[in-house]
Amino acid sequence: MAHISSTGTVVAVVGAASGDAMATLDGIPGIETLSLRGTDPAVAAHRIAAAGAPWIVHDADPLEHVAAAWVELYEERATLGTLELEVETTLAQFESGDAIMPDYYIVLDPDQAQSTWRHWWCGALGHRAPRRVLPAHAPVRPHDAALRTLLTALPSSRPWPEPASWLPGLPFDIPDRVGLHRDRPPA
Repeated sequence: MAHISSTGTVVAVVGAASGDAMATLDGIPGIETLSLRGTDPAVAAHRIAAAGAPWIVHDADPLEHVAAAWVELYEERATLGTLELEVETTLAQFESGDAIMPDYYIVLDPDQAQSTWRHWWCGALGHRAPRRVLPAHAPVRPHDAALRTLLTALPSSRPWPEPASWLPGLPFDIPDRVGLHRDRPPA
């Protein structure tokens, strides 16, 4: 994977209220917030790499299309070929530096997400680096300090495994069973 690194810790905030959550961090010294949702992945990667704050918090998910294809596969709305194509495309983006895997994901209100999406965040993705996918409540007030507090207490852990080592195996990460494999340890 081509590595485009920033000088800070990169955190992706995902979930329905990600825009509101990001707004609670605006203007805090040491935190650069980037509203990148819907931005071309290469542009998002460039902006993230150019950021120089200790924390770079954004709302762009480089695995967004892979996640949607995985969810749709298990909800019988897409084919295995769709998921394989999204995995292949995303791996090419990582390899070329047109996408950056965040150091952490903060998943807002995963308990309120639809079942298969909850299995994506807390299972298929969370299984790869459990201490790097963090559930959090969406902010309820404009100056809610919960995300700021979470950022100052990010757990240390091993980094994400190379995406090429686990993304192709996603079709075998079955909702309700992911992380329970006895025959293969988590990557």
